[in-house]
Amino acid sequence: MRIRNLLSLFTVFLLSFIIAVSCTPSPQTSTSNNSTAIQLGFSAWPGWFPWQVAQEQKLFAANKVNVDLKWFDGYLDSINALRAGQLNANTQTLNDTISSVAAGSDQVIVLVNDNSTGNDKIIVREGINSIADLKGKKVAAEEGTVDHFLLLLGLKKAGLTQADIQFQPLETGAAAAAFVAGQVDAVGVFAPFTTRALSRPGSKELFSSKDFPGAIPDHLVVTRQLINERPQDVQSLVNTWFATLDFMKANPEKAYEIMAKRAGVSVAEYKDYDAGTKIFSLQENLQAFSPGKDMKSLSYAAGEISKFLVETGLIKQAPNLNQIFDDRFVKAYAAKQKS
Repeated sequence: MRIRNLLSLFTVFLLSFIIAVSCTPSPQTSTSNNSTAIQLGFSAWPGWFPWQVAQEQKLFAANKVNVDLKWFDGYLDSINALRAGQLNANTQTLNDTISSVAAGSDQVIVLVNDNSTGNDKIIVREGINSIADLKGKKVAAEEGTVDHFLLLLGLKKAGLTQADIQFQPLETGAAAAAFVAGQVDAVGVFAPFTTRALSRPGSKELFSSKDFPGAIPDHLVVTRQLINERPQDVQSLVNTWFATLDFMKANPEKAYEIMAKRAGVSVAEYKDYDAGTKIFSLQENLQAFSPGKDMKSLSYAAGEISKFLVETGLIKQAPNLNQIFDDRFVKAYAAKQKS
């Protein structure tokens, strides 16, 4: 009897709920693509901190795009999130994007944020004075990422390979901590982790991305699905980036304050990173997307990096690079500025 009463009460509740729902007016918020927030990932790199400025100054909204900006403590985690479909867009290097495409992810570069011109470094302990001195030493870096790539470039220049060192694959923050603790002899890190690594007494920079111009460009990368389904939102993301650069130029101290806070360093320390990162202007974006025969051209750089990634075993097979770049959004922004 008790069970039957409970069932009767449940039936009444269910019918009441259905009636209430059917009588409730539809909400104004649509479930269409345009109302769904773009999941944009970013992580600790001076060329990507401006996205924090865009968020805090409400520049996404000003450019009519709904963005859920997601911070990742680990850069590799953001790459994996885009591959897994948890993000619609991410901030990535060219070599990491090529690696993702080689693994089957359909990703497209639509904007150049910057080039690394010294903020990616191989830092060594006292007593190591040349790349040749790395032979047999413990060297840490986040496997498969840009500083691993930089390390391999340096080793190749000196006639060495990864087999000649004791490579320690560690997440970038953990790699910096291991170096400071004296657990490894050298480390490959990017700013702001370079500051932490250089706090080890006697440590110094052995070489950096400055020694390999054009090798490490950084980008806004989106899924092809986002381009196909919401091209105007991709355009708005690109527009927001350039609006952010305008804000930073007009309000440098405010921008530094926002970016330094996100980086977890002082404003003075953050300003030191400026020389190591070349933020690309609109004109430099247009030039980068143009065909060329040196590393200033993205298509050329992609070909060279792809070959290198295969040679070093970071990818098994070079991907088709014909569709990895889409310059229409940068070009559309440039055309609008002229009109």
